[in-house]
Amino acid sequence: MNWKTELPLIAILRGITPHEVHTHVQALLDAGFDAIEIPLNSPQWQQSIGDMVQTFGQRALIGAGTVLQLQQVEELAELGSKLVVTPNTQPAVIACAVQHGMTVCAGCATASEAFNALEAGAQALKIFPSVSFGPDYIKALKAVLPPQIPVFAVGGITPENLHLYLAAGCVGAGLGSDLYRAGQSVERTAQQAAAFVQAYKEATR
Repeated sequence: MNWKTELPLIAILRGITPHEVHTHVQALLDAGFDAIEIPLNSPQWQQSIGDMVQTFGQRALIGAGTVLQLQQVEELAELGSKLVVTPNTQPAVIACAVQHGMTVCAGCATASEAFNALEAGAQALKIFPSVSFGPDYIKALKAVLPPQIPVFAVGGITPENLHLYLAAGCVGAGLGSDLYRAGQSVERTAQQAAAFVQAYKEATR
């Protein structure tokens, strides 16, 4: 499996600001996370991603989500981003990120999109929005995908339903609003991070 973290849970910090990002990422790393995604529709994302790569880049796979354009990939490469997560399947964007040495988790919903992403070089896939499709759909899709490709469930994943998606064949999940909502306290982030880590450990014993 070509996935470069110990814990296959991606923390999605949508809406986080540069002045608060350090404390939230620290809380996530303390809980055991080692993959951090800062979506590009967050305020001043260049500063947040650049700072986090500089501060925590040796401890975690840090990069961007909602990556849609080639120019964004070039900016991320300059910042030292190691992770690119897309909501869709854009072969040119995926290929560009791979050429820059980044780990790409490409968003897809169908077999055609999944195989297009893999052909472009994506090392992992995210089924989005997972809660809308459900575990049975993902299990069926997994049956036709190469078994070594890590598949992540993203969209609507909670500590309570995570085990269903792991049982369906997902290696892990991308965690959005149930882990972090813009403006929430660091204490809340730490609490939810611990809940997700515990849920993952219980489901994979």
